[in-house]
Amino acid sequence: MPLRDEPLEWDFNAKVKFFPIYYQGVVVGFFNPEYAGRIVKILNEDENLRKALKNACLDLLKEQGGDSSELEGLMKKYISGTKRPQYGTKAIAFLLRERQAELDISDREFARFCDSYRLSWENLQNIYAGKAIEDSLIIPLSRILGKSPGEVIAVRDGSPKKR
Repeated sequence: MPLRDEPLEWDFNAKVKFFPIYYQGVVVGFFNPEYAGRIVKILNEDENLRKALKNACLDLLKEQGGDSSELEGLMKKYISGTKRPQYGTKAIAFLLRERQAELDISDREFARFCDSYRLSWENLQNIYAGKAIEDSLIIPLSRILGKSPGEVIAVRDGSPKKR
């Protein structure tokens, strides 16, 4: 006897068809038609962007008289520079910019908003400049960001295994 009012039988939808997606002639997966086109488009755009980055880095190396063996390192440097910071002052600055976007307010209005929570314009600018965040700013930051003080400290200091 079922404990819930839910059916206990397996089911499938015979009308749904999945499309194979190929990479260099090899099937890499099957996807719902609703998503297959978007997935392929995004993956092709990513491939094109990587090729463009490679060409730009090669041009830069040629211009500076560098060696093409430095290409992979230079590409990794630029790619890592685009990733969202996970911890540190840059991560807090990123969260502040996200909060400003959520509120949909100008820089001036956001500075006033932060000041109302006891984070001065000067402190805000220091955070954006990457300077160390003092412990006295944790509470104002937690209120501005809508996070607990512990969460703000964890983002500022990073997790112990990342150190």
